[in-house]
Amino acid sequence: MAVFLLKKRSVLLDGGTCGVKMRQLPFMGIICIVMLFIVYRTTNYQYLQTEIESRLDPFYSSKDSSLNMRSLNSLPRGIIQARSDLELKPLWSTTSSKSKAKASNSRSHNLLAVPVGLKQKSNVDALVKKFLSANFTVILFHYDGNVDGWEDLQWSKDAIHIVAHNQTKWWFAKRFLHPAVVSIYDYIFLWDEDLGVENFHPGRYLEIVKAEGLEISQPALDPNSTGIHHRITIRSRTNRFHRRVYDIRGSTKCSEESEGPPCSGFVEGMAPVFSRSAWLCAWHLIQNDLVHGWGMDMKLGYCAQGDRSKKVGVVDSEYVVHQSIQTLGGQSSKKDTNPEESVKRHVVDVRSEIRRQSTYELQIFKDRWERAVKQDKNWEDPFKASQRHRQRYKQRRKSKVKKLR
Repeated sequence: MAVFLLKKRSVLLDGGTCGVKMRQLPFMGIICIVMLFIVYRTTNYQYLQTEIESRLDPFYSSKDSSLNMRSLNSLPRGIIQARSDLELKPLWSTTSSKSKAKASNSRSHNLLAVPVGLKQKSNVDALVKKFLSANFTVILFHYDGNVDGWEDLQWSKDAIHIVAHNQTKWWFAKRFLHPAVVSIYDYIFLWDEDLGVENFHPGRYLEIVKAEGLEISQPALDPNSTGIHHRITIRSRTNRFHRRVYDIRGSTKCSEESEGPPCSGFVEGMAPVFSRSAWLCAWHLIQNDLVHGWGMDMKLGYCAQGDRSKKVGVVDSEYVVHQSIQTLGGQSSKKDTNPEESVKRHVVDVRSEIRRQSTYELQIFKDRWERAVKQDKNWEDPFKASQRHRQRYKQRRKSKVKKLR
């Protein structure tokens, strides 16, 4: 055994240019050090390059994508165009179209996406005209299957039309607003169709959002709106915008001590506006199979790219009227027939069924969130951590005041 160990030691000492022979040949030692440095720098560069590509090219390098990267090895890397957009392209180019394309590339890009039905045609017409005048790209999600009914509007040919019967805007958004597809757009407006925009201007709205650093926002609701569910969304006539609300009335108490939605860092689902970075996060938050989106607005603050109490806000100076018109799925049967006739004809109350399904999905979403938090051992709630920090700060201030007294 001793002989074997001696032989092994001899091999280790004599084998390799970076062993004992390095003492005899110092030049070879220098070469080894240089080679190791080169390998380190190359590996580090490749790692940083991969990180950059994962942010810039989500189609190419996303770990969640079902696309097998090995299937792209037959293509030269530079030919891959990972991004896309929703801009309409001409079948042939003219001088005017080329100059128009140059102008389009030089300006900022923003997107309006709206689920629409023909019953709301008049309201949607006014809504779309406002945004087209501000150079927005417009995509309409036709949940009633009727596209032909919009062709008489002058702007219809400039919009993108997608049809799927009786689907919600969250269903459409998950499938047609992938972050890589809309990565060209600075802001994504994902609005309902029943919003009155007489007192709203998209350009002025975005000026406020950019100036205040709001990653997720919404226009305030006119107090006369019929669909108001949270006081934080109501317009304040004295403010340009607000980030929180104080109200101790009702079941939800919003006091100085209140932290998080719906008192602070909250927007509702009828008219959210996302920055590009916020939408990248929000798109992943949308559940593929939970189409009504109930409960998701309470979690949007996690996509605010920072402190939701600062990065999420409601714009007061540019406000809308929420008409709360329920058209998806049809009207309630209670409005059309009496109870006895409904029983005889076995009429289904669509609105009640939709509300029942929404409530069911809300519970599923809550359960999924809690389960995900428990399973991800490395995740720490950033808002609970900041809340603990603020509480410690308040305690230190109180103790200092007591000492001074």
